[in-house]
Parts: sequence; C-alpha cells; structure tokens
Amino acid sequence: MRHRSRQARVAFLLVLLTALVPASLPKADVAATDPGPRGGPASAGGPLPGLGTAELQLFFAGQEAIQEIDSVQGTIADTGFGLGPRFNMDSCAGCHPHPAPGGSSPPVNPQVAVATKAGATNTVPFFISSDGPIRHAHVKRHPDGTPDGQIALLYTITGRLDAPGCQLQQPDFEALAAADNLAFHMPLQLFGLGLIEAIDEATILANLVSQQAQKQALGISGHSGLRFGWKAQGAHLPLDVAGAYQTEIGVTNPLVRKENDGAPDCQFNPTPEDTFHPEAPTFIDSLPDVTKFRAFVRFLAPPTPIDDTESIATGRTLFAQIGCALCHTPSLPTGASVIPALSRKTANLFSDLVLHQMGPGLADGVVEGNAGPDEFRTPPLWGLGQRIFFLHDGRTTDLLAAIQAHASQGDANYPASEANAVIGTCTLLSEQEKQHILAFLRGL
Repeated sequence: MRHRSRQARVAFLLVLLTALVPASLPKADVAATDPGPRGGPASAGGPLPGLGTAELQLFFAGQEAIQEIDSVQGTIADTGFGLGPRFNMDSCAGCHPHPAPGGSSPPVNPQVAVATKAGATNTVPFFISSDGPIRHAHVKRHPDGTPDGQIALLYTITGRLDAPGCQLQQPDFEALAAADNLAFHMPLQLFGLGLIEAIDEATILANLVSQQAQKQALGISGHSGLRFGWKAQGAHLPLDVAGAYQTEIGVTNPLVRKENDGAPDCQFNPTPEDTFHPEAPTFIDSLPDVTKFRAFVRFLAPPTPIDDTESIATGRTLFAQIGCALCHTPSLPTGASVIPALSRKTANLFSDLVLHQMGPGLADGVVEGNAGPDEFRTPPLWGLGQRIFFLHDGRTTDLLAAIQAHASQGDANYPASEANAVIGTCTLLSEQEKQHILAFLRGL
C-alpha cells in the first residue's frame, strides 16, 4: 500500500514539474541547421548520357589520366612526369577528388602530405590544414600597387629525390598576409562543364536582362564575364585545362610549353613534357594527357540530385520565392553542338554565369578578367549536396553560414552586396522554412 502511495506521489510530482517547466519549442521554431553532406555513393563522376563509343573511350581515358600522379622525372613510383618546378599538387584529381574525380576538396587535404613527398623540404603554409579545404593562393597587388591576381604556387621541388640540385624558395606567405596582399580560392567542381561550355552567350545575356523589375527591386544587377572560374575568367576549356596543368602541377604541354619557373638548375625534361606518343598502340593512347583531360571535363556529367521528399519540394519553391533563383538560375539551355550529348540540352546548373558584387564580407581583393575585387561569378549549385567546404575560400563547412555570408553592408572600399535584400528575406523565414531550403540545397 505504501508502495502504491509512493508511486502516486511520484506521478503527482512529475505532473507538477511538467506544468512548471516550459515546454520544448515546437518543431517549427527549432533553429534550422545544415544537415551536412549527404551520405551514400557519389552522385557524380560519370559520363554524360548519349555519348558515342569514341567519346566514351576518350572520357574514360581522361578519367584515368587525371588521377595520374606526376613526379619530376618519372624516376619514382608515379605514373607521369613533369612536376614543378613549382606546384600546388602532383595530380589533377588531387585537387578535384571529392566525391568523385572531377569534384572538389575532400575531408583530408592532400596538400599537407604532398609538401614533403619524395624528400621535398617545403613548409606547409599557415592557411593549409589537414582538415581544411584545398586552397590556391592569389597575390592581390604587384609591388607598385597595380592589380596582380596571379596564383602564388605553394610548393617547390627543392629537396625531392628526383630533383637533385634544384634550389627554390617558397613564396613568403606570412609577409604577403601581413601586407594584406593574399587571397584564397578553393578548386571548383568540374562536373557539367561541357554543358556550361555549350550554353550560347546570347542565352546568358538574355537571362541577365530578364525579370528586370524584380531584380532592380532587390538590388540585383550583375554583368557578363567569361564562362568559368570564381571570377568568370576562363572562356575556353582546352586552354583552361592546359593552363591549369602547366601552372598548378608544372607539366608543360602542347598548348602551354613554358615552365612555370625558369631556374636553370630546376629543368629536368625536354619541353613539352606532356606530348604526343606516335609509337602508342592506339590513337587514344597516343594523345597527350592534356587532350584526355579536356575530353574528361567536356564529357563529365553533372551531379544527379535527389528529389524525393516534401521538404525538398517546399525548399525549391521557397528558394525561388525569396529571390535566390534570380542569380542561381535553375536551368539554362545549351545551343546546337556537333556533339549530340551536348546539343540543345537543359543544364540544371543553378547559376546565371555572370558576375555580381558581393560586398566587403566576401570581397577577396582579386581583379581578374572582367571581375572586380568584390565580384564573383555565381557558382553553379549542382553537386552542393555532397560538398564539404563553401564559398570561394572554403571558409565554412556550414551551408547556413555560407548563405548568411552573402549579405554585407557597404563600406569605404566596396558597395553593399547585391544579395542583401534576398538574404534579409531569408532571415525572416521561419526556422522550418529555412530547414526546407537547406534540405533542397543538400539534395542538389
């Protein structure tokens, strides 16, 4: 009897405490949070549908070639040669590995290990960490104050077993940073670039001037640049690919034949190092790697989104309603192409491919192509669901923080971000509505 009485008292106290302690916030008011990169297999990395037999062969040859590890002279256990004299990585896929070859920064940054590979004596710069994004360093200004913007390559081949006698100094990144003369960009994904290349310029310009009343009301303008890169500075895939191979890995090739550092003691191979091989057993085997890279990039399919939840559908609607889609245009059509897989297709890229002023909060100080120091090309959002790092410099892994960073008021150097009004509207959404938008973005 006393036991039952005790149970009754405990039940009464629980009821009393429940009445006195404030109830948990309803689900709709729980703060929205980024669910993080979605799991499962990579939703990208394969070829475009509709490629012919020869095009598929070129794609797979390129897929293999971009994973080739380059050494200086081919005298260590790597599959290619021509690394350096200066470099950021020793393979193309080293900077584009996640979630599949052609992607972007992986969970563990390979730039740390490559610094001392094969006996190299490099110091890992302060802005590179094992759990941070792959980064490229850009110098903002020349000594005379005029815009520079060129990449300052992180490492040299000094000390490597396959580079005897080479003596080069790394850039003084600490001094550049102290002078506010250093900016960072992380690698963009390569997925779907062939479709982007196939979009007519007239289509991009027509989209730019569309919905003008709505854009003007929200403070959105923008102007055209070229086609590729954070600063819309790239226009031609073959040259862009060849330039990256020569600059960031150091491999000279038929399109870019000059070494990225002319120090005499650091030249170990005839140039171009990547060249044709007429003795090869097949035509594709005879091609330079850079030609295979170009085929891989051109024929690389965009990521496959998921679209199987009510939350994702609601988020897509809200994304358009608040104005995000005015810059992150959901789709653009490609023009006519001699390659059927690229001809008159719909590219669901979520980008207008033009430049916008993003305010002092995101300004990198880099002037490149038609882009000013506070301007960026709207980055395509396809593949966002499996990305780890966000914004041009990879400063955050939190998608919500990346969205909020689009807003910043003007200052003495830069005008306000064109995204301010849209982000202001986003801020006023309920937490559940914000969560729907995050679900939609993580589904891309």
